[in-house]
This record gives sequence, structure tokens and C-alpha cells, in this order.
Amino acid sequence: MNPIGVIVARFQTPYLHEGHKTIIDQVKSQHNKVVVVLGVSPVLGSKKNPLDFPTREKLLKKTYPDVVVLPLSDHPLDTKWSSNLDSLLSNTFPGAGFVLYGSRDSFIPYYFGMKKVQELPENGKHSATLIRQQMSDRVMDEEAFRIGVIYAYANMYTKVYPTVDIALFRNDRKEMLLGKKEIDQKWRLLGGFSDPTDATFEEAGLRELHEECGPIVCSPMKYEASMRVDDWRYRHEEDKIITTLFSTDLISGEPKGSDDIQDVSWFTMEDVAKMQEDKMLAPEHKPQFDLLIGRYLK
Repeated sequence: MNPIGVIVARFQTPYLHEGHKTIIDQVKSQHNKVVVVLGVSPVLGSKKNPLDFPTREKLLKKTYPDVVVLPLSDHPLDTKWSSNLDSLLSNTFPGAGFVLYGSRDSFIPYYFGMKKVQELPENGKHSATLIRQQMSDRVMDEEAFRIGVIYAYANMYTKVYPTVDIALFRNDRKEMLLGKKEIDQKWRLLGGFSDPTDATFEEAGLRELHEECGPIVCSPMKYEASMRVDDWRYRHEEDKIITTLFSTDLISGEPKGSDDIQDVSWFTMEDVAKMQEDKMLAPEHKPQFDLLIGRYLK
């Protein structure tokens, strides 16, 4: 019996480029039945894996309607992933033989299964990664384009955005530095969104301090609490913000407002408590201020 030709790939591309077509055509020329196994990322919607399985299946079926397309979830262990691949094929086609095909940057170095593997020669310098980069900021005035954008966002996991807020103290924690933004002219804690380059939330807190009030020197970040933030930008969204509140003490340096903080100033804890009563503080920081006032107002 002629074995089944199996292409293991991702096809994260808006269209099949000539490299894709050459691989599929080569395998089809050698096998009566061809299967494409599509890797499925555990991350739902990302720059590297923007297209879900049904979208890629339709892409392949449009040009190659007779090709069987199967999904295979990614796995952190190559040995387990290989076993899952073998089981998927054997269970879908009992008793059949298989030849697994890959080319440049393929699955082959990570495969430890029992099926026969054959590497196909590289055909040109086609790159799905480059195509995604070229398409990433292209806007089209078409209904299908807008439907695709809506579909993409509707099929992403609901997210929690991590932020950090920092209470910077001096004078034995009797005074706290607050910042003011132009958008609402309310005094607030310094801080902002954590960045993928931050190794820890503590590192994010120090980075935000430097961005918003200059190259000051302070004591190590002390964890105070974490809480949801009632940010006006996400109030009516499913996605939400959870912040980590830190405190630290100024060692040296003179804070000056920068980035999106137009002004900074020191306030006694008594002043902060009165400002909270008079609604002079940013409302989204009310839980943080309530905790700090209760903890540090002597």
C-alpha cells in the first residue's frame, strides 16, 4: 500500500506562496493521499501565530480540496509532541504507512517519533514571517478585512494587563511623592504598564520611577498589595487591569516630572488623606491610597 504523505507545518500566512505550493505539489506527486498537520499554538492570537486552525484549513482547502488537514497542539516536550503526532496519524488512518515531510526550519530536528521522515530541498527564499511583517500595517477598505479584524479580536483570550504603582516616600514615610497628568489634573501614584522586557514587577516599578521622575536612587521595592484598577479605558471592556502596589524610600536625587507626568510634588500623609476626602486624587487609585493612608498615616 502506498504510504500517506504528511506535511507538518504551520502555514501562518494570508496566502500560499510558491514555496508552500512547491512542497505540497512535490508530496502530491509521490502519494495518492496527502495530509497536512497544522501546529496549533496554546496562545490564542499572537504576532507569530495570528491565524487559528479553521482559517488555515480553509486556506489550504481552497487550493487543495482533496488534502486532509488535521490540527496538532504544541507541547513543551518534543518527545511527547512526537508521540502525539504519531498517535494522531495512526488513529485517523488505522493500518496506513506514512512519510513525514519537512523543509527549511521544519519540525524534523524536534521529531523523535516512529514514522519515516524525509527532508525536502529548499525552494527559494520564501518566508511567511516576512509576509506577515509586510502585511502587519496594511489596511484595506473591504468588508472581508473588517470582518477578519472583528473575528480576530473576538477569538482572543480575555486579558489582564499588569501594571505597577509606586508609593515613593521620604522623611520616615511621612511624605509621599505624587504625580499629575494633563488628562485629568488629578494627583496620582507614579507607575504604569509592565513591559515584556521587565524581568520582575519590582524591575518594572523602578523603570517607571526613572521614566516619570528622573534618575533617582531609592530603596528596594516593598510589596504592599495587588488589586484591580477601575481604569476608565477598560471600564466597559472585558479586558481588565490588575496592579501591583509597591513602596520605596528616596535615597538621593531630585524627582522631576517627565514622560506623561507633567508635575510631581511631595505631600504629607495628612495632606494625602485630606486630598482623598476632597476627591483631588485620581479615582482609579482610590483603593491604593486608602491602603497607604491606613498603613502609613501615623
